[in-house]
Amino acid sequence: MTTMTETSSYGTRQNWFARTEGWLDDKGKGAWIAAMVLGFIFFWPVGLALLMYMIWSKRMFSGPSCAKRSKRTMMTTRNTGNAAFDAYKADTLRLEEEQTNFESFLERLREAKDKAEFDQFMDERAKRNDGPAEA
Repeated sequence: MTTMTETSSYGTRQNWFARTEGWLDDKGKGAWIAAMVLGFIFFWPVGLALLMYMIWSKRMFSGPSCAKRSKRTMMTTRNTGNAAFDAYKADTLRLEEEQTNFESFLERLREAKDKAEFDQFMDERAKRNDGPAEA
């Protein structure tokens, strides 16, 4: 059973990490590299941990997309206080999710159609090969 102090302390640590990550993403890949180099200079395990995190989160090789991903994450979780804008944002994000779901549905549909056509081709080919052999 967790106490209120433990829960709020964990939430604060998590928010601090998310804010730091967002700040570094806003500054770009150079800020991540600078933080990693400083980590190696001052205390090498920190630099190593940052390097591992950058590779694991694909920040090392992803280019400018990491900043976009972080901004989208912040946009989905942050409440602006303006009810009309928050409703608009929620609807827009819902529509983007529906579009993604629909596109994945269409991809599965295309794959199923391709598989059916391939199976039909293989069945016709097997029938031709199994037909009566003429001498």
